[in-house]
Amino acid sequence: MDDAVLLFATGFGLGWLPWSPGTFGSLLGIPLAWWMSGFTRGSQLGIMTFLLIVAVPICHVASLALGSGDAPQIVADEFMAFPIALLGLSVARQPWVMALAFILFRLFDATKPPPIDHIEAIGGGLSIALDDVMAAIYAWLVLVAILSLWRRHGRR
Repeated sequence: MDDAVLLFATGFGLGWLPWSPGTFGSLLGIPLAWWMSGFTRGSQLGIMTFLLIVAVPICHVASLALGSGDAPQIVADEFMAFPIALLGLSVARQPWVMALAFILFRLFDATKPPPIDHIEAIGGGLSIALDDVMAAIYAWLVLVAILSLWRRHGRR
């Protein structure tokens, strides 16, 4: 069972890449976000809640198996949290919106602005998943602001 959890937690091996495993692992979140964008906002929230409830123990077990906290090989937190960056957006399936959400998510996940940088102190699977949830929320906030400005000023 631990092998299956570790396989999933490492993004089916993407987490073992020697460079940018988080970025490559996050790519698995794109089809997930695309699929979720076909549902109502309420359904999207339900799916996200389920994914995050599942992500915490998966990340925790993988962390114990790898002998460290938020090991770079663990990427399930990235691909399971990324869809939050597009939650409820009617334009989520537009390629430029998906790409911008991905770039913003990776930027916030990599730079860890406050309070993301403090979340890792919680420890365990909860902190592994929560820092990516916060990065996705930051990406969502910036994306909503950009889309709002684009709608207001870009369509003249």
